[in-house]
Amino acid sequence: MTGQPPIEIDTSKPHPARMYDWYLGGKDNYPVDEEMGRQMLALDPRVPVMARVNRAFMHRATRWLAQNGVRQFLDIGTGIPTEPNLHQVAQRIAPDARIVYCDNDPIVLAHAAALLRSTPEGATEYLQADVRDPDAIVDGAKKVLNFSRPVALSLVALLHFVSDEDGARTLVDRLLAELPSGSCLMMTHATADFTPEESAAAIEKLKAVGVTLALRSREEFARFFDGLELVEPGVQVPHQWHPELGEPVPGQDDGVVPGYGAVGRKA
Repeated sequence: MTGQPPIEIDTSKPHPARMYDWYLGGKDNYPVDEEMGRQMLALDPRVPVMARVNRAFMHRATRWLAQNGVRQFLDIGTGIPTEPNLHQVAQRIAPDARIVYCDNDPIVLAHAAALLRSTPEGATEYLQADVRDPDAIVDGAKKVLNFSRPVALSLVALLHFVSDEDGARTLVDRLLAELPSGSCLMMTHATADFTPEESAAAIEKLKAVGVTLALRSREEFARFFDGLELVEPGVQVPHQWHPELGEPVPGQDDGVVPGYGAVGRKA
């Protein structure tokens, strides 16, 4: 956290982290975020449930990884702290777990103290950086994590804000290239596979305010895991990935949540 730039929050346009906070019922958002959030709800009332489903996937995947020996986590696109945070889930199982959080929204930095309440045995740190600058993320993370040991890379509800033109696949490959054998990728991603008309409208509304929404198909999502061994049950809608490791999300029914989730392991 040392040497971070002054916090300057742009409230003139919505930001995905603050919209996500609004969907989850948080207070760290602005009228511009709520306004766009309500426009998304008008297209699909399940958006808040989708946000909670993504959060619940992160909890279950972190739990699975910690139970299977992973002790280091690099969480990019952290979002505004909502308990339990990733480090709390991991350190309840493995008190010596080490976590680096990373986000590009200054409001997350303003609340980063909540992300730094590590167990005495473990460690947590926060980086103010953008996923489009993987070199900065790797350099910062190496100050806390040992890159000679397995690391879980968390990209939950993030890459649908990064276009192919911005090199989404290349960014993931660059990050994974730094991680040793036994490391894992845990990821969720929104899709238009189930709601094509509503998704097309959402893309246009967000584009009008400068927010990229790059929805990808199941096949396109699976390509992020090329070269990795998918953990069973493979690519699933997020709430169907190891549901036994968590509680059902309130408001979730048996309908399809328009997104995918998976965990893959690097050989």
